[in-house]
Amino acid sequence: MISLFISFLVLIIGYLIYGRLVEKVFSPDDRPTPAIAINDGVDCVPMKTWRATLVQLLNIAGTGPIFGALMGAVFGPVVFLWIVFGSILGGAVHDFMSGMISSRHEGASIAELSGTYLGKVVKWIMRIFSVILLLLCGAVFVTSPAGLLDKLTPDWMNSTFWAIIILVYYLLATLLPIDKLIGKLYPIFGILLITMAVAVIGGIIFSSGRYTIPEISLKNLHPEGTPIWPYMFITVACGAISGFHATQSPMVAKCIKKEKDGRKVFYGAMIAEAMIALVWAAAGVAYYGATDLLNESLKSGASGTVYEISTGVLGTVGGILAVVGVVVCPITSGDTAFRSARLILSETFKIEQKKIRNRLIITVPLLAVGGLITLFALINDNGFQTIWRYFSWSNQTLAMITLWVATAYLLTKGKYKLGSLITAIPATFMSAVSLTYILTAKEGFRLPIKLCYIIGIVVAILLFIGYIFFLFKLKLLKKEEE
Repeated sequence: MISLFISFLVLIIGYLIYGRLVEKVFSPDDRPTPAIAINDGVDCVPMKTWRATLVQLLNIAGTGPIFGALMGAVFGPVVFLWIVFGSILGGAVHDFMSGMISSRHEGASIAELSGTYLGKVVKWIMRIFSVILLLLCGAVFVTSPAGLLDKLTPDWMNSTFWAIIILVYYLLATLLPIDKLIGKLYPIFGILLITMAVAVIGGIIFSSGRYTIPEISLKNLHPEGTPIWPYMFITVACGAISGFHATQSPMVAKCIKKEKDGRKVFYGAMIAEAMIALVWAAAGVAYYGATDLLNESLKSGASGTVYEISTGVLGTVGGILAVVGVVVCPITSGDTAFRSARLILSETFKIEQKKIRNRLIITVPLLAVGGLITLFALINDNGFQTIWRYFSWSNQTLAMITLWVATAYLLTKGKYKLGSLITAIPATFMSAVSLTYILTAKEGFRLPIKLCYIIGIVVAILLFIGYIFFLFKLKLLKKEEE
């Protein structure tokens, strides 16, 4: 339990110290943000800082910091380290940079930013990649809350019923101006989500010794012997670092009133999400007492695991309240996943979004495809797990690309020393994670694990050498200009 409290403390210190360093590197100023300069009444709308922070938290805190953290807890309390340091050094930096760079480009999506700083080929790859990721994400965030609601309601209100209801809500949230539905509901949902996380961890801590949170250990406790590298770093995505966030930060970047709010909104929301992930990782290992039991529960569906923990720790009434909080979490990321996809497609095909007719042209086909993916997940026994695996890998690959985009941005702004290293180092790390996973995973190339380790590390080193070479090249060009 001491390790858990230390982990929370390190996250807070990371926000106060490392977050300020990241902010200093970016150097926010007084230039008008899209919310002020554009203010179209639909997507670029000014929001108060506290409201924008809660909207950002709900955007990014989908199923990932709950289901991902529980699946990561199967490796044992070593997962605490990845959640804490992955968030401070990687995830929060990733979210802050993607949001702030977008703000300086009129709220442009990560796909457009990729084209600006990495070239046209990368831009088209990212356009396609981002939309596919968001569709997978939207489907994940339909099936998981539908499964949880199915357990709380009469038999006729099954998973399919709730999936349809959620998709109808997604239609409204994708079409309406951001301040009309999302801006009003999200602060309430954010408070509910935080309250439920506090209730669950409180129930674990004050259980009179019934549950014990183990201390951090580097030992791999996965009952099936699945290696920590790279699998844990892919499994726990949204609770540590997630490329999905790069599709969400530009949405909120259109709503902040000033650049100096960025650390609170983007870096702060990621640290809050890491705390939620810590709660559920700790709850998983404490409630089941052994990783093999947690693993068996997850095989029957992560929704069932959340339900068991919530009702087991807090009782029937408290458990229902906790599950409601968990239901809110994925739904409020699924709706913005489709909204982000709409914005990326509108940028790609130059379709102005002020008219609702133009929004419908993009939104209806998007939700239709999302509905088909959701149907696949509902009618197949392992549908959710299959979608989750592809989502997790594509998620971390997008995070890797986003960090390289941020590195290129910082280099063009003259951040040759420590500045660009704050993004280049996590970008290199995530490059190794993403490549190693897809080479060895069963949904990838299924190569021998040791060979994949070597390839992943060698490619990451080559990428970092390329970064160093480009850094010195830019420095020499600057000296020549002077």
